Amino acid sequence: MSAVKHKKEHIADPHCAAPNLREDHDHGLELLKYLIIGVVFGIVFVKAEIISWFRIQEMFRLQSFHMYGVIGSAVVTGIISVQIIKRFNVKTIHGEDIVIPDKVFKKGQVIGGFIFGLGWAITGACPGPLFAQIGSGYTVVLVTLISALAGTWVYGKYADKLPN
Repeated sequence: MSAVKHKKEHIADPHCAAPNLREDHDHGLELLKYLIIGVVFGIVFVKAEIISWFRIQEMFRLQSFHMYGVIGSAVVTGIISVQIIKRFNVKTIHGEDIVIPDKVFKKGQVIGGFIFGLGWAITGACPGPLFAQIGSGYTVVLVTLISALAGTWVYGKYADKLPN
């Protein structure tokens, strides 16, 4: 793998919130690292019980702190990580600048968040642990995966017609 040899002027693409300016791409065995990271991430999800439908139902019924603790620690880790990236100008492993665009609030985010939460409460799954649930043998979650893909496709098709 070769790093980007020359530095480009970053011009934000309005259709891409986080453009990847890499000129080279991973091929063949180089992709194995993503599989390994995914498997490790899945194992952590299983061991932490965050793929458990019962844990998710406990969260939505306000019966247990477990999931709130997991989500809260992930949020805190994300905040700390973003601050480290911004303050120390951390670069990618390929030497690119990490550009974190400012977020703009839109009322559609509230509507989308409500729909997402409703789907999460009904199915007991959100996009993160879907594959870990399927890999653990909960094949019924394939219905949720297909629904998530269909919802993503519908959103992509009609996003320009939806309210901001």
